[in-house]
Amino acid sequence: METISLLTVIGIAFFGSFGHCIGMCGGIVLAYSSAKIGIEQSKSKQVLAHLLYSFGRVSSYSFLGFIFGFIGSVVAFSNSSKGILFFITGLIMILIGFSLMGKIKFLTIIEQSCSKTPFYQKMFRKVLGNNSLFSFYFIGVLNGFLPCGFVYMFAIMAASTASALNGALIMFVFGISTIPALFLVGFFVGLFKQSSLKDIFMKISAILVIVFGLYTAYKGYIVIKHTQDSAQHNMNH
Repeated sequence: METISLLTVIGIAFFGSFGHCIGMCGGIVLAYSSAKIGIEQSKSKQVLAHLLYSFGRVSSYSFLGFIFGFIGSVVAFSNSSKGILFFITGLIMILIGFSLMGKIKFLTIIEQSCSKTPFYQKMFRKVLGNNSLFSFYFIGVLNGFLPCGFVYMFAIMAASTASALNGALIMFVFGISTIPALFLVGFFVGLFKQSSLKDIFMKISAILVIVFGLYTAYKGYIVIKHTQDSAQHNMNH
């Protein structure tokens, strides 16, 4: 796993979480905070509740990363197919980057939420009504499987690693990097909701996504070209 890739994941996820993730998951954080965390509870218990929720999300993301990384390892059965996977991943990241900037509606198209389905609402109400501390973890698990363009992007990045373990690592790092923003939402309602910082962080994240998308697509192009050149060289000899 390249260090530059992990640093990019951290940067994109951290800055993007103060924009996109707060918009997508902030409502769930506010819902469980209002229903399950009273002001009479100790700060340490509140912190633990929010951390359990976050670790629930990270668990789901890591599982998805493992699955997508495994799928990538099956798809990338040759250097040529791996190059194509890199190239497609880069293009999708570029589209998501422009969507984060509001230039296109790519994320809107792929973020058709399943949160309104009867099954999800039933599960969420059941967990929300549970008074155990561990129920916060399960809320996070449910949240982690909700359709989200940001999650999809990192899942595709996980697939491009062509490794189940590296895919899980990508998604684990992504999840950990989004904790600070949603943790703050839990303690300070609407802190970044109307803040200009939200737009600034979103733009930084979008630029990082586009730049890394270009890098990934170029890396895919190089792999494909090298494979074709090698094949041509072998045919000539």
